[in-house]
Amino acid sequence: MAKRPCYRPLERYVGYRTVESPEFTWHPGFAFSQKQKNVVALHDAIHRIDPSAKVLEISSKSLQPLGVSLSAFNLKFPHGGVECSVESVFQASKVFDGGVGPFPELYSHDSREVRHHVQEASAGHRLLAFELDGVRWDLEPKTAFFYHLYIKALLANPKLAEELREFDAFTDIEFNPNRQINCQAAAAAFYVSLCRTGKLEEAMSSREAFLRML
Repeated sequence: MAKRPCYRPLERYVGYRTVESPEFTWHPGFAFSQKQKNVVALHDAIHRIDPSAKVLEISSKSLQPLGVSLSAFNLKFPHGGVECSVESVFQASKVFDGGVGPFPELYSHDSREVRHHVQEASAGHRLLAFELDGVRWDLEPKTAFFYHLYIKALLANPKLAEELREFDAFTDIEFNPNRQINCQAAAAAFYVSLCRTGKLEEAMSSREAFLRML
């Protein structure tokens, strides 16, 4: 048995609620089919407490093409004249002690390749911040830089963003809050809340404005 979080955007205030699902049967294994069985089980558990919830799984394991497209590994935005995934830019923007990073030459590379390269280059070094286009993002609030990147990519993909706004609950079966910090489902919920409260343009106007909203 397992539980996983579901993220519900707020409408009167900027933010989202994290709702833990009821327990559901976990299908172990690394096979793609097993992952998708877990998505179905998780969504069934959510619908037991809220039958009207419009739930979208955001990951490469989603049963809906929209959810797959919105994975941080697949969602891209133009930077420096090339298409870059959210995950690649996130990893390549890391700054470590000892003068290691960022790695702007890797922005357009494959996400897994970038992650591997950054892990090797930063071995034994402490993460200090993120830096993109000369703008530095501190490690607190912990999710700020990832959320900002994710929403930046949504703005570059208006059709995907429009479809996303039709949902009111988001999951990521691969995300374990006990071991990880940044969650693409939570970032999506934050984006939808910004839209519903009319605060999106203000939030994306500057780093400082975004941090105030967060």
